[in-house]
Amino acid sequence: MLFRRIFARKKDFGIPIVSIGNLIVGGSGKTPFVIALASRYSDVAVISRGYGRKSNGLVEVSRRGKILVPVEQSGDEALLMALSLPGASVIVSEDRHEAIALATGQGAKLIILDDGFNRVEIEKFEILLEPEQINNPFPFPSGPFREFSFSKKYADLVLKEKEDFERIVSYEDLTEKMVLVTAISNPQRLDPYLPAGVIGKVYLEDHAYFEKEMLEKILKEYDAQSLLVTEKDYVKMTNFKLPVSKTKLKLKIKNEIFEKIDRYIKARH
Repeated sequence: MLFRRIFARKKDFGIPIVSIGNLIVGGSGKTPFVIALASRYSDVAVISRGYGRKSNGLVEVSRRGKILVPVEQSGDEALLMALSLPGASVIVSEDRHEAIALATGQGAKLIILDDGFNRVEIEKFEILLEPEQINNPFPFPSGPFREFSFSKKYADLVLKEKEDFERIVSYEDLTEKMVLVTAISNPQRLDPYLPAGVIGKVYLEDHAYFEKEMLEKILKEYDAQSLLVTEKDYVKMTNFKLPVSKTKLKLKIKNEIFEKIDRYIKARH
């Protein structure tokens, strides 16, 4: 990867492209950061790979806020972004070049790449999110890093949690007896934010899909009044009509961060 970064020939698509990435595996806050950033602009398209989806190739998840496909075709994170951004378009594709071409052809004035740090061949403004504390400095599988940490010198902005942004967690429809059911990476990171009333925890593989019968069994087994889920989980169970409590995550981002991004976007227009 380092060789590719040094010698990559970057393609300029003639449009401002902001990439939100991280160096560690999961849990850095990319999705809420993308939502917070994209909500500030008009004519914006968010492009993601569509992790966990059951489809292949290019899929339009939403076009200017209109949802076009179910979660199985979009993936959970992409659908969450589409539902959270009523004025934006969301596209998933393994081929980011193809997705960028579609978005610009539909009139997008700004592209936000979700998880685009490793796309070294694309000319873009690179933002990396760092967790508050990293105890293991080694790359996967020995540690949490996707590549060596010194790669962050290739980013335009490196933002650290608790210094440049912080998580704001809220809740919806809490009950007295809840069982946490989640399919996110590193689910233990939810522990500091869990409300009172959580009587059990069930962890599934990241991006896993839920079955109604399984969730009903969990409710009965724990004698719980509701399932406590993240927004990313909830988009995969909206049709089940089960009692659900939700954790909602937003990021509070320093104004000077937005100002730096704004300057890049204005310079590219």
